[in-house]
Order: sequence, then structure tokens, then C-alpha cells
Amino acid sequence: MYTSEQQRTLFEQSKQLLQPAAGLPLTEDAFALATLLRQLIRFHEWRYSVQNDPVISDFEYDQLYKQLEAVENQFPETHTADSPTRRVSPDLTENFTLVAHLTPMLSLGNSYNADDLNDFDEQIKKLCNLPKDAAIAYCVEPKYDGGTIALVYENDQLTRGATRGNGEMGDEITANMRTLRSIPLQAAFASRGIAKAELRGEALIRKDNFEKINKKRQDAGESLFANPRNAATGALRMKDPKESAARGLEAFIYQLGYAIDATGNNVMQSFQSHDESIHLLESLGFKTPLAKTGVTQHLPATKTCANIQEVIDFCLAWQDYRDEYPYELDGMVVKVNLLELQALCGYTSHHPRWAIAYKFKARQATTRLRDVEFQVGKSGAVTPVAKLEPVALAGVTVSNVSLHNEEFIRTKDIRIGDQVLVERAGDVIPYIVKSLAELRDGTEQPVVYPKNCPVCHTPLIKPEEEAIWRCENAECEAQVVQRMIFHTSKHAMDIEGLGESTIEKFYKLGWLHSIADLYRLDYEAIAKLEGFGEKSANNMRSALEKAKNNPVYRLLHSLSILHLGQKGSKLLAAEIGHVLELKDWDLERYQEIKDVGPVLARNVYHFFHTDHNIALLQTMEQLGVNLTQTEDDKKPESAIDGPLSGKSILFTGTLTTCTREQAEARAAAAGANLASSVSKNLHILVAGEKAGSKLKKAQALGTVEIWTEAEFLDRVQAPEASE
Repeated sequence: MYTSEQQRTLFEQSKQLLQPAAGLPLTEDAFALATLLRQLIRFHEWRYSVQNDPVISDFEYDQLYKQLEAVENQFPETHTADSPTRRVSPDLTENFTLVAHLTPMLSLGNSYNADDLNDFDEQIKKLCNLPKDAAIAYCVEPKYDGGTIALVYENDQLTRGATRGNGEMGDEITANMRTLRSIPLQAAFASRGIAKAELRGEALIRKDNFEKINKKRQDAGESLFANPRNAATGALRMKDPKESAARGLEAFIYQLGYAIDATGNNVMQSFQSHDESIHLLESLGFKTPLAKTGVTQHLPATKTCANIQEVIDFCLAWQDYRDEYPYELDGMVVKVNLLELQALCGYTSHHPRWAIAYKFKARQATTRLRDVEFQVGKSGAVTPVAKLEPVALAGVTVSNVSLHNEEFIRTKDIRIGDQVLVERAGDVIPYIVKSLAELRDGTEQPVVYPKNCPVCHTPLIKPEEEAIWRCENAECEAQVVQRMIFHTSKHAMDIEGLGESTIEKFYKLGWLHSIADLYRLDYEAIAKLEGFGEKSANNMRSALEKAKNNPVYRLLHSLSILHLGQKGSKLLAAEIGHVLELKDWDLERYQEIKDVGPVLARNVYHFFHTDHNIALLQTMEQLGVNLTQTEDDKKPESAIDGPLSGKSILFTGTLTTCTREQAEARAAAAGANLASSVSKNLHILVAGEKAGSKLKKAQALGTVEIWTEAEFLDRVQAPEASE
């Protein structure tokens, strides 16, 4: 970004300005001084936050910063929107706005050993029609363990920052992103003909900074953060940018995901390889995996490997030195380097086929199993939970681990008092690998599975098709509370301010007996509770009023009907004008809906043929909760104009680049009408992998165009990828 000569000049200018000043300049000199100070401060932010190699002290940096503040305060006309003094906004963010990413942020497939990487290499060769002995170049980069972010730059200015969210949309956190000195407020994208760009990266807290943060919290009597990842992801969504800045976040940018020129043309095609785009980002002042930060005495942080064996060797070497890296990692990311080959590989609905995560070996530790408790979930499932002597594992303290079910306990011969081997699978989920039977001293006791519900004492039952014991008493206190907790959760009705602890408190106070009671809370009483107040009560009221207008599919999902997830809820919502229509359906009507199987159909049928449940929904409607189909519930309508306008289309078989729902949405957006069966009126059948009877019927008709998935996608836009 800076030549050696430029750096020397900027350093000398800094030292000159750090000499005792004789006061502020005249107005005609203020613009020049403000411009110079901004240049110097950006240079020193780059040296400190990106290069990790400052050339002046923190005190000297602060003096330059204060000079700029003084000039801008005395001469407001010198102020610019991208000034370093504008990094921290004085405004608080009460509610984060959801924003759509310019391209979907997909996940990565995982690998855990050399065999997995070799299989990945073979798959790449098949997708690209390359010979088995071909050598494919890969970029290997650290898989950072922090909070994923997306940054948008327009006309060289940072205009938006967002969290990953669900991959399609995330929370806008621009004010917080501006506080990170490792993120340039302006970058010269125009020099490469780029007018608008979206970058992908990870926000992290360096390990040593994390220890300092926890030390300060300990001294202040505050609760400690579990690990750097949690502290980083929490900082991304702080309401006060000043508090976010205090966490010491840094951002590594690992992908240029989207780039267009001033006329809207795609500029990504101007790059030949992934590492070329990363070098561009580094040259523009971003902290990338190429940064001189890490295990420089042993390994570079990133490497472009000539073949898969080099990839394997590099990943295995990094696994040995991961603890020496100053940031938390949970693996390495392997990417096909040539963008031309990436395009040939394509995507699944979940991840790009041209990239894979090599996950480091799970962290393991031994500890003692002190007891087993049995927890009752929202659908009555009784789950055994191991209570462990707390043990540090991959950066967190583990004391509770799910034992899944009775069969899991029996096959692993787990006993209370055992020494057990615990690991975090993928450095995330705690898991008991095995009990250490050879260390038993005879005091260990077998785990006795209860015959009755541990909460309401109703006899448990175990359906033939399941491995889980269930309490069938729908009025069981544990189930009632868990259903209310799920009803308000982000994936259901998404009601902020009504989390687990609040619902449990209100239940104990006698304010809640069912989901309907959530919509008739006494906000005046809530305002008087310790720890709440009038503002919290009003926010809760607003969140509940907003939730009343949710689409029907969210309501259906929130009812905790066994096996009815969000996808099934959307399928049902698209078929009804009003929720209570479902009480008039028979089993066959449910099973007429594609992807609704007999088990789910039976569960939904049973729910809507139970008087208590119908009465609950009627009460909720009386309280203002929407039960009528909304636009968000309807199947996507076809566009009037488009390349498939006037055509009927049907999908069959397994799609590998996108889900069936995404494909249908794209077809509708292109003007097609979505058909439900093969007939003489069908124009196009898109046949995925393992296409069956519908393909044979279409071939027999002879009037239906049969397309591959790739041919269909030629007419619609495929998504970009992200880590």
C-alpha cells in the first residue's frame, strides 16, 4: 500500500508535527493541515492494525489524533465523512436493521484428515473434467474463529457493515465496523475500475487482548467472557459503538465476494485467481490472511499450494502450531485458486464445491461425571444431561454435556462417577467420547433412566420409531415453559426482550400459563419489577405488538408441533387462507403437499384435532395475533417479463447447486409458472440427480423440454460464496 519512500516521508512528517506546536494555523492553512493529519493517522493505523508493526508510540499516535480533532473542531469546514475522528459514532443503536447481502454468504463443507482432502481433490477433478493425475493449485488460509462480517464499499467509501446472519440477510452494524482501525474508511477500489464491492471477513480479538479484557472485568467484579469468539461476536452487536471499540476488535478480510464497475458490469471476471484478489485487498490497506501476523518463525499464515499433497502437509503442520498463533483458529480453509475452475465447480445450496474447511483435531480432556439430570423439552422429549466437574476445553469451560438418549448411555457404558473423555466436536459442541472403565474404583453407579416424567411424574412412553422417551402430558410444567421460550425465540416469533430467564420469572410469578398469556401481559406490573423498568416494559410491549403481525408460517413453527420445522411450516402456510382451516383437513390432504411425509402429517393432524389447541389459537386471534395468510406466506408469483415468461416448469430429482425452494423462486422470478405434476401442459422439466418417474413420464410425452440443472442455471444468477 505504501512504498518505502512514502513511509519514510510520512514518518518524518509525523515527527515534525509532534514537535511542540505554536497554536492552530490560520484558516487558509487548516484544510492542508487536516488533510495531512488524516493521511498520517491512516498510515499509522495501517502500520499498527494491519501490519502489526507500529513506528510511533501509542502516546504519539494520540497526539496526532488530538491535533486533528482540534483542527476539525475549530474549523468545521475541514471535516470529512471518512475522517478517522468519525470512526466512533456518538449515537446509540437501539435496534439493528436487517440488510440483504449482495451475494449469499454460504457455509463450508468440512474435512478432518488427509483422506478427506484427497477425496475433495478427486471431486474437483471430476467437476472440472480434469485427468486424475492433474495438479490443482489451492490457496490455504487460516479459518478464523470469530464473527463473520460483510463490508460494502461504494465509490471508495465504506458504506455498510453487516453480520453474516442467516447467510442471506444480516444485522447492519456499520457504526461498530467504523470503529475498527483495521478496516479502512476509504479504499481506492476505483483504481481497479470497481465502483461497488462487497468483502467478506472475520472480526477477532487477539488472545493477549482477550486476557487483558477479562482481567479488567475480573477487577471490576464483572462476569468473564468464555472465549475470544464470544467476546468478538458480542462486540459486533453492541448498541454503543464506543463499547464495541473498547473490545479491541480486528478484522481479517479473506474474500472479495462481489465487484461491479460504474455501469453495473461484473468486475470479478478481471481476476484470474483467488490469491490475486487477496493481494489486491492487501494493497488497498486491508488486513488479509497475507498479513505479517502469526507464526512467522515456523509457518506463513497462508500459502498457495501446487497440489493437494502440499495442502495436506501445510494443514498438518499448522495443526501443530495453532496454539502459537495470536488469534483463535479452528482449522484451515482450502480454496481452488483459479476462478475459472471455481466457476466449473459451482455450488450446493449449502456451500461452494471449490472450497472446504480442514478442521483441526477436536480438543479433548478427561473429567469426572458427577451426576446425570433429566431435562424435559418443549415436545416432551426427556434428555439426559451429564453434570461434569468443570474442565477447560478448546477455550471454554465445559460442565454440562448432552447424553442424547438411553441407548447412547448403554452402548458407551457411562456410569455416574466415571472418568470420561470429553471433546468439542469441531471445537463447538461438547461430546463424551467414552468412559474410562480402567480407572473405575468400584464406587461408580449405573445411570437409571426414569420411568416417569421428572417434572410432572406422568409415565414416560417410547414410540417405536424413536430412540427418545417422552412425557405425553401436554400440561407438564416443563413443556409449557419450554414451548413459551421457543415461541418467542428468533427462529419462531422473534420477540426481543422475552428470553428464557424472563419467561421463567414470569411463569413463577403466575403471569404465564400458556402461549396466549404472552399477549396479555400487565406492562405496568412489569415496569415495577426489579431489573426491568418502564423502558423495558415498553420495549417488550412493542416487540409483542410487532410479533402479532408475523406471517402465518412463523406462528405455525412457534407452536412446537413435533417435527414441524420452518420449511414444513412454510409449505402449510402457502396452502391456507387461515390457520384454523387446518382443523378441517384429513390426513390425506396433508400428505398431498410435497415434502410432507406421513409422520409429520399425523403430528399436525393430531394437533389441529385437539380441542385445547384450537381454543388456544382462537384466544390468540382474539388477542390480535395474525392467523391469516400474508404475502410472505404465499408461493412466489411468476414475473410478468423474463426469459421463462409464459412457460410452466417442474423440478425433479436432487438439485446440487441450490435447494428446491430456491430453484422455484428463481424460476418464478424469471417469469415461469410452477407446475405440480407432469402433463401435456408442462413446458420444462428440470431433472436433477436421481430423477425418477417424472423424468420417464416427461420423456414418454415427447413434448416436454428436459433440462439439466446447469442448463436451468444458465438462465438465472448463481450465488457467490463465503466462508
